[in-house]
Amino acid sequence: MKQKKVFVIIPDGVSLRNFLFTDFPKKAREKGLEIVYWNATPYDISAEGEREIKLRPKPRAITDLYKRAKIISELNHFRDKFNDPVYDKYKFASSNRGWKNKLKNLIVSRLIATYTGEEGLKVLRERMQNSERKSAYYKECKKVLEREKPDLVFCANQRPVNAIAPVTAAQDLGITTTCFIFSWDNLPKATKVIDSDYYFVWGDYMKKELLAYYPYIQEEQVKITGTPQFEIHYKDEVLIPRQIFCEKYNLDPEKDYLCFSGDDITTSPHDEVFLRDVAEAVRGLNEKGEKTGIIFRRCPVDLSGRYDEVLSDYQQEITSIDPQWSSGNNSWDTVMPTREDMILQTNIIEHSFMVINIASSMVFDFAARNKPCAYINYIPKIDELKKDVREIYDYVHFRSMKNKREVYWIDSKADIIEAIKRAEKCETKEVLKNSRSWFNIINLNPFDKASDRISEKIKSLVWETGKNRK
Repeated sequence: MKQKKVFVIIPDGVSLRNFLFTDFPKKAREKGLEIVYWNATPYDISAEGEREIKLRPKPRAITDLYKRAKIISELNHFRDKFNDPVYDKYKFASSNRGWKNKLKNLIVSRLIATYTGEEGLKVLRERMQNSERKSAYYKECKKVLEREKPDLVFCANQRPVNAIAPVTAAQDLGITTTCFIFSWDNLPKATKVIDSDYYFVWGDYMKKELLAYYPYIQEEQVKITGTPQFEIHYKDEVLIPRQIFCEKYNLDPEKDYLCFSGDDITTSPHDEVFLRDVAEAVRGLNEKGEKTGIIFRRCPVDLSGRYDEVLSDYQQEITSIDPQWSSGNNSWDTVMPTREDMILQTNIIEHSFMVINIASSMVFDFAARNKPCAYINYIPKIDELKKDVREIYDYVHFRSMKNKREVYWIDSKADIIEAIKRAEKCETKEVLKNSRSWFNIINLNPFDKASDRISEKIKSLVWETGKNRK
């Protein structure tokens, strides 16, 4: 039986993590699918033994303005539709420096004022697609599709504007398109810029979200698959023995380590202050006879030096293990995940007894290996507060928590020691039960079978839509 050809659009590094560095290529081949990676990143996928065709994305400038207008207009619509002011918190001000930025902002503002509600949003979506149809980029995508004749085009991320042209070109040629919603918090933020024939989502919770936010999408267009990003945590073969791990990363094997996972500077502008508070608590515990250490894993796209001082002041307590992402020429938007870093993250989880952070999905990474999470939820004592991180827990995606007991809550600096003690002494049964229940709400179980389910759904769609075309 002839293999069915599937183009997988890789618009960014996250897509590499989910659909190249997982079991997806292997599972897809087992389903009789020929995978061709349509790659917009600088990563050399061919070096992995996979076939790739380079995408050279050049979206039109006006398309990006339509996208910006769509996002704000959509957030306004969500706010009014659901009578919920939280959607205003997802808006970020654009730079107004220079006449070009001022002109762009003026255009976006007028588009937002003109195109409102479901009908206005429909116009903005159509304008994004029509704008890209006028680009040389779209014409090149169309040529590739006409030459290669794939049976289906799968977009690995719903957000990037550089994926509009290839998806639109496929639809214009009558090729079935699918799109993966890559993160648990994306839909309330109005980040969906790709319109496809089908959508793959993490679970029933996300499916309901997608249908609520986008009533023009029909239920049969949404397929529940889970996400591949957690599969690595169920592979015991990637684990490094503790002694070797400690030697490799200069850790003290006599200590019990917690992980402090850093956030990006927008989410947590005072992250270094919270790390200092945790380090101070650990120092206090150790002065009383405990043997506790901190593994600090910074956010991979945070290339700042904001942690340098606290890392210097608490060298006995903190060991920094940097993510093994590509350098990205020291630019946050060009750093790329690696297979090695996925293995490193799993080993950090394995050799830590808990994770402390602000509102991170790392709660699920740790839950995958039966480790608890503590969320920081207080205002630090600083002179100039840039953000009250407590408001993050009001965001829509945290409403998937059922009882707020899925994590330890650190509601003040004084709570840090208690959270550490409870986790270190294995008083975690209830928290772990609740965190795993939360994980089941967010993601489809079994969590290590997402690549297989995604491949199977793609296979089914290829054959189903192929019959319909005949």
